[in-house]
Amino acid sequence: MSLTRAERTIIMSMWGKISAQADTIGTETLERLFTSYPQTKTYFPHFDLHPGSGHLRSHGSKVVAAVGDAVKNIDNIASALSKLSELHAYILRVDPVNFKLLSHCLLVTVASHFPTDFTAEAHAAWDKFLSVVSSVLTEKYR
Repeated sequence: MSLTRAERTIIMSMWGKISAQADTIGTETLERLFTSYPQTKTYFPHFDLHPGSGHLRSHGSKVVAAVGDAVKNIDNIASALSKLSELHAYILRVDPVNFKLLSHCLLVTVASHFPTDFTAEAHAAWDKFLSVVSSVLTEKYR
């Protein structure tokens, strides 16, 4: 699945706003993930999972940074996220369905932070982009 020029433009134009709030968006995304899908907490037994904790802020920043790497390399997302895919598949052994759950939580968080920017077209573009990211992250599982 490839992104159209219009979808790429939407993703890249919104990224500046998102990256400016990376810590907040990353933290809220993880809080939403753990609240909505509590089974995902099993991958973080050593984390303090209370809202706003240092662990959530730190890991949330890493999640948003990885999405940023995908945005910056929008023409070659697979290469940009290859090492992250290997880490999650071979070392952390994360169930690949969790990438889709995380993507959904990120989508909702972005929509809540930028309601005027999050038009139907933006929603469709981000949904497609995050589907590509999720697919790339599960490549090593196949």
